[in-house]
Amino acid sequence: MTIAPQDFLPQLADWVAQLDDVFPGKQIKPWFAQWEVGHLLSLAVLGGSSILLNLRLIGVGLTDEPASELNRNLRGWIIAGMIGIVVTGLLIGSSNAERLYTSEAFTAKMIGLLAGIILTFAVTLTATRNDGAMGPAARVSALVGLAVFLVAISAFLMAKLANPGLWHVISAGALIVLFATRGLTRIVYLTVMLAMIAAQQVLTHVVYKFDDYAHLDPVNKGFAWGYVAVILGFGALQAVASGRSQAAGPFVKLMAFAAILVWVMTAAAGRWLAFA
Repeated sequence: MTIAPQDFLPQLADWVAQLDDVFPGKQIKPWFAQWEVGHLLSLAVLGGSSILLNLRLIGVGLTDEPASELNRNLRGWIIAGMIGIVVTGLLIGSSNAERLYTSEAFTAKMIGLLAGIILTFAVTLTATRNDGAMGPAARVSALVGLAVFLVAISAFLMAKLANPGLWHVISAGALIVLFATRGLTRIVYLTVMLAMIAAQQVLTHVVYKFDDYAHLDPVNKGFAWGYVAVILGFGALQAVASGRSQAAGPFVKLMAFAAILVWVMTAAAGRWLAFA
C-alpha cells in the first residue's frame, strides 16, 4: 500500500507539475534554502514553546510559576511559530511540489501537522490557560487530536524508507518519561530501558551480521514495539500515580505527552522527505 499524495489525488498531477513555474513557486525557488531556514526556525520556536508548556502540565520543567503565567508568556510564540510553519511551508512546497506529491513522508507530515494544531489548541493552550483544567469540549477535541496523531503515526509506519524516522519519536518519548518519573519508578524504568538497549545492540551487532536483514529487520521492529510498550506503560503509571499534582490530572498529562510527540513526529517526517 502506498500513501503518497499522488496515490489518492492522481487528478492533481498536472496542476502540481506546473506549480514551480507560476507565482509564488517560481519566485521562491531561487531562494528555497533561505525560506527553508525560516521554516526550521518557525518549527524550533513552536516546538520549544510547546515543549515548555506541555512539560509544565506533566509536572516537570518550569514548575516554579503557574501554568497560566507560562501560557501568557509563551502563547504568542506558539501562535507565531504556527503561522510561520504554515506560511513558509506553503511557499517552499509550491516551489518543490512534485517531490512532495510523490512523497509518503509528506503525507505523514501533513497529517501530523493537523494533529499538532488540534492538540496545541485543545491541550497545550487550553489546559495551561486554565492551570491544568479542561472542560468536556476541550477533552473531546484532545481525543480527536490524539486519533489524528495515531493516523499520522500509521502513515509514517507505511512510508517506505522513511519509517525509521519513528525512532526519533520513540527516543523523545523515552526521554520525556525518564524526566517525568520519580524515585524507584525512575530507577526501574531506566534499568529496563538500558537492558533492552544492551540486548538490541548485542543482537544487531554480535549475533547477526550487519547485512543480515532477514533477521535484523524483525529484531529492530520487535524492539521498537517493545520500547513503545515500556514507555507508554511507565508514562501511564507515573501519570496515574502522581494524580493531580503540579498543574494537571492524569488525562491532561497523557495528552500533553502526545502534544509534545506530535511535533517531534512532524519534524522527523519533514526531515525524512529526502528519502522519498
